[in-house]
Amino acid sequence: MSRLRAHPERHAVSRIGWLRAAVLGANDGIVSTASLIVGVAASGADKTSIYVAGTAALVAGAMSMAAGEYVSVSSQADTEKADLARETGELVDQPDFERQELTDIYVARGLDENLALQVADQLMAHDALSAHARDELGISEVVSARPLQAALTSALTFSAGALMPLLLVSIAPQANLVPIEVVATLLFLAILGALGAWTGGAPPTRSVLRVTFWGALALAATAGIGRLFGTVV
Repeated sequence: MSRLRAHPERHAVSRIGWLRAAVLGANDGIVSTASLIVGVAASGADKTSIYVAGTAALVAGAMSMAAGEYVSVSSQADTEKADLARETGELVDQPDFERQELTDIYVARGLDENLALQVADQLMAHDALSAHARDELGISEVVSARPLQAALTSALTFSAGALMPLLLVSIAPQANLVPIEVVATLLFLAILGALGAWTGGAPPTRSVLRVTFWGALALAATAGIGRLFGTVV
């Protein structure tokens, strides 16, 4: 057995499809639901109204995330299919041009002309469409669009994220609900940022600061609006 076979590598980019949807879903679930709860609580609403608003935010948000991810990623998948169909036709109609196109790509990456031509010939003989999809179009199995996976991941992670601030409504005293929600939400976001960075193999500090900053901004904005409208009413 070769050393390469004995030491397979797993790169973080292989997780980019579901990881992006998971982080986006959980972050949106926490921020949007907690912000709505804080805004409604700041207006002086009773706990029942706050809980109903938070539950509605969870259900509506999960469905919206699933639909949005499915539609957007499906559009990406349709574009990929159209590009591959066009490339298939060009390989049939203009094989010499496609061969030179692939050669030029490898030359631009640092190979000399003769070696680049040999590589292009061998890859096209093995699987011409895959070679052009990967090196010309940037489409590969690792990063190709998966609409259903993205939709389900976003819906589930949004719901999980939204449950955290919603559960606090049940256990926190109403008099201290707003500060408890704010502190807990920022803590949840910091944990999410660190977890997302760790899963993706990136340093956690920047990710944690990024998600907590935007979360704090959203919470402050909705709390201000809730307090303003609560005072007016």
